[in-house]
Amino acid sequence: MNYPGDIRGVIFDMDGVLTNTIEFHYQSWQQLADEEGIPFDRDRNEALRGRSRRDSLMLILGDRAVSEAQIQDMMERKNRYFLELIVGMNPSHLLPGVGELLAELREAGVKTAIASASRNVGTVIDRLGIADEIDVVTTVYEVDRPKPAPDVFLYAARRLNLEPHQCIAIEDAESGVEAAIAAGMTVVGLGPVDRVGAANLVLSGLGGVRWRDLLDKLGLV
Repeated sequence: MNYPGDIRGVIFDMDGVLTNTIEFHYQSWQQLADEEGIPFDRDRNEALRGRSRRDSLMLILGDRAVSEAQIQDMMERKNRYFLELIVGMNPSHLLPGVGELLAELREAGVKTAIASASRNVGTVIDRLGIADEIDVVTTVYEVDRPKPAPDVFLYAARRLNLEPHQCIAIEDAESGVEAAIAAGMTVVGLGPVDRVGAANLVLSGLGGVRWRDLLDKLGLV
């Protein structure tokens, strides 16, 4: 079957695109920072959007000297706090429009993947009830370089048996948009223009977004 513009796959970021776990990440990092006596607030948390756990911790630590053992301990503690917070997640935590779009993609025969900076993506999508709607789940921990390098998007496309130009990437982080562009994909950015303005199309969210309309806005119909 041929698709408009030869688009055969959609690769989603998870946090801020499919669901909003950003608040849970903030609370987890805030608890860790408080325990370690490190200044931290919501503005500093925003700089962590789209970054891996280790990269996030390095930004929080700044010039503070710590051993690798301390780094590992802090990352494990942060993850423990996060997992405790997401215990109550369920399908109601899907962001508006996500369930409908996933159903349309499945009906149209379009392949789907997640390319996330989170190790916990499997746990989250299970709680959201969408595991059966996603063909491939990948994370930056399976590739050599995290976002903004294109590695995880290229890996997701390979797992889908597609070329990068056959994929649309949907991202809410500047680093993720940069990564998807570098991968050679058409990119939809969710959020403010000053954050995702480099994308081919910028939307406030996926609420009310239909698949054919999205293709039309991207000039792929």
